[in-house]
Amino acid sequence: MDKKERALLCVEALKKEYPGAVCSLTYTDPLQLLIATRLSAQCTDARVNQVTPALFARFPTLEAFCEGTEEEISGLIRSCGFYKIKSKDILAACRMIRDDFGGKVPDTIEDLIKLPGVGRKTANLIIGDIYHKPAVVTDTHFIRITGRLGLTENKDPKKVEDDLRALLPPEESNDFCHRTVLHGRAVCTARKAHCESCCMAPFCLTNGVK
Repeated sequence: MDKKERALLCVEALKKEYPGAVCSLTYTDPLQLLIATRLSAQCTDARVNQVTPALFARFPTLEAFCEGTEEEISGLIRSCGFYKIKSKDILAACRMIRDDFGGKVPDTIEDLIKLPGVGRKTANLIIGDIYHKPAVVTDTHFIRITGRLGLTENKDPKKVEDDLRALLPPEESNDFCHRTVLHGRAVCTARKAHCESCCMAPFCLTNGVK
């Protein structure tokens, strides 16, 4: 079995196991997803979802954020951790979106990663969930599980992204990433791979499948 064949089996298995593949962050527009994703660094999505209602109520638009201050943003996101740098990035990113991108969240990875605090993981999430372009979000769950499956030998997020873009059907890649995260939380955890209850065990490299 080659990697592409294994990848297609993984896509179908996860699609059956987690049919409702959606981002676990709560948002209503592209800017809110961008900000929520920045807050999720070194923080759980559950915690972010507790913080963002008050944040977005206080700053309901791009203009409102641009007129805000790092101090006020910090006060609302403190429990997400690293709140000083996150508030600085959020304010700077909003002002760059206003000044350099006509008030619209960019729709390419190349433009998104120009924004302060935005890396390829966040950029892929935006182009996948918002703009419905092929995306590969390489978070820690994704890197761990695709490695265990034998779909990549790399640990570097960009290299893993490149490897999986070559294997996954473009129209399936974004949902596959969401499903992999769900699987990483429920079954193939960082502490232990629960192979006995894994839908991908029959073709996983961890089980010695060639």
